[in-house]
Amino acid sequence: MSSPSSSGSRLVNGPRPLAAWVPLLIAGLLLVADQLLKAWALANLTEGTPAVPFVPGLISWVLTFNTGAAWSLLSGSALPLALGRLLVGLGILAYVVFRPQQRALSIVLAMIAAGAIGNAIDGLRLGRVTDMVSSPALSAVTRAIKAGEFPIFNIADSCVVVGTILLVLLSLRRSK
Repeated sequence: MSSPSSSGSRLVNGPRPLAAWVPLLIAGLLLVADQLLKAWALANLTEGTPAVPFVPGLISWVLTFNTGAAWSLLSGSALPLALGRLLVGLGILAYVVFRPQQRALSIVLAMIAAGAIGNAIDGLRLGRVTDMVSSPALSAVTRAIKAGEFPIFNIADSCVVVGTILLVLLSLRRSK
């Protein structure tokens, strides 16, 4: 029987990593959710029309498109950004599959990869990213700090942002 330090599928002195298919499943489910919501938004919302409340005061639906990155940075660069996002997302997934990580890190990296790939699909397919989630609550916060309206976003954006925040928190926990 091999020890945890000699097994290629276990981390040295760490908990057993997730099976390689689990991060792929997580990323796949998040990608499907992202693409389904984007398809729904394209079929049911019209760009330039007022927000449709979903959870009053918290979440509204507003169709908009972005040819750049967050906050419309690099607008008009949809194809190069899509290729970059795709490479990053696939690279992260390959890393998690071929270099098993602790469970929490594998899940967080799968989230980030799903977000990158989800927006890459839009950029490659449509030449722009479809956004539809507006948060009046987050906009109230950004207006209070004189930062304007909070950007309209999608599930892929949420995966990248929440995944990155969790990644930072995990790294802070590890450094203790």
